[in-house]
Amino acid sequence: MARLVIVSNRVSMPRERLSRAGGLAVAIREALNQYGGLWFGWSGEMSATPDGEPRKASQGRVEFAVIDLTPEEHRLFYLEFANSILWPLCHYRLGLIDFSRAAWEGYLAVNDRFADVLARQLQPDDIIWVHDYHFIPMAAALRRRGVANRIGFFLHVPFPAPEVLAALPGHERLVRDLCAYDLVGFQTKNDVRALTEYILHEVNGQVGDNGHIAAFGRTLQVAAFPIGIDTEGFAKLGAAAADGPEALRLRDSLAGRSLVIGVDRLDYSKGIPQRFEAFYDLLSNNSEFRGKVTFMQVAPISRGEVMQYRKLRNELDALTGRINGKFAEFDWVPVRYLNKSFPRQHLAAFYRVARVGLITPLRDGMNLVAKEYVAAQDPEDPGVLVLSRFAGAAREMGGAVIVNPYDPEHLAEALARALKMPLEERAQRWRYNMDVLRNNTITHWRERFLKALNGPVS
Repeated sequence: MARLVIVSNRVSMPRERLSRAGGLAVAIREALNQYGGLWFGWSGEMSATPDGEPRKASQGRVEFAVIDLTPEEHRLFYLEFANSILWPLCHYRLGLIDFSRAAWEGYLAVNDRFADVLARQLQPDDIIWVHDYHFIPMAAALRRRGVANRIGFFLHVPFPAPEVLAALPGHERLVRDLCAYDLVGFQTKNDVRALTEYILHEVNGQVGDNGHIAAFGRTLQVAAFPIGIDTEGFAKLGAAAADGPEALRLRDSLAGRSLVIGVDRLDYSKGIPQRFEAFYDLLSNNSEFRGKVTFMQVAPISRGEVMQYRKLRNELDALTGRINGKFAEFDWVPVRYLNKSFPRQHLAAFYRVARVGLITPLRDGMNLVAKEYVAAQDPEDPGVLVLSRFAGAAREMGGAVIVNPYDPEHLAEALARALKMPLEERAQRWRYNMDVLRNNTITHWRERFLKALNGPVS
């Protein structure tokens, strides 16, 4: 196929260790390694003046090109619009949106500047794949610069329902720009339905049975492409980590107790406070679990400069103190709350040890942690996935115990059920989920998207 060009907010440069990279970075690097091409985006750094040309590096068949943001662009584009407007909008948290026209204009201006730089790097037959909410206007900006290449877009976060999206000033411009792509991919059919309903009822567009949308003078294709993981690779990582030093240290520290684990970025969309409340209810109403179960929450700090995230951290610090203050014994601390990141092989070890994976976002595009937890399990003695119904993964992972994260008492009951679940049921649920993961790997995801970008969706 033609050269693949990836556009994303952050670029994982050759010097960065994939063991610490997120799921999207790993997926992109693997796609580029397979096809060869260019990965373009923000460097993660700031400079006083805008770049004229990108800084480049290469590794094998992959070229990397990055540019800096100015401090003003970082504030308006990244902090204010992407993270304080689009992120809460897509996660249905309208009360957290702090809209300003300056941020909106800054968002569009950064997309224009990135399009200026990218257009000069393109070849006529390149296939362009743009990722996530930071660059929704990218295709429209490229089209204005005469770029006629096939351009696809994949949204990793949820797409809001029309009634929610309409709360955003400028929502029609945002959707108009989205329609400049040839293919728009979402995590779930719910997201597809949200866009098609907007097209039908807000702009009087047309929606065909085959996933084609006609609006704003263009026809594009829209479909769900639920993202997967490297299932066998992560399963091997979990098996190799089972007797590694991290797993042994963790087991020794537990002293025979059951482990419940949550792994999330520190973000208000992840439902972590509700999870802590549920664990409090579990210990309050089930004395049999006191001294027998440890809950470990890994939550690396992200976007620490945003006020809502600072408030969340303070709330979780207080909840940790409340739970441990009431229930801890001299030889047992109920909650281990870790504000740090770990390499993938360490996380695989933690998942392997944990009896329960507690993944309960209030809303999430997919949630790859849920899939990695399942893949890392011991087939002879697997743990139980407790999963929010509002994670995209819940559409696939029918072997999970599905919960409503807004109800801590219900969540505590599900947690107790998972901790008591007999081996036969645990194994049956695990096999169901593993079949799903093996049938929809990260390779299947990217192959299906790229095939659709070059032709009809299968």
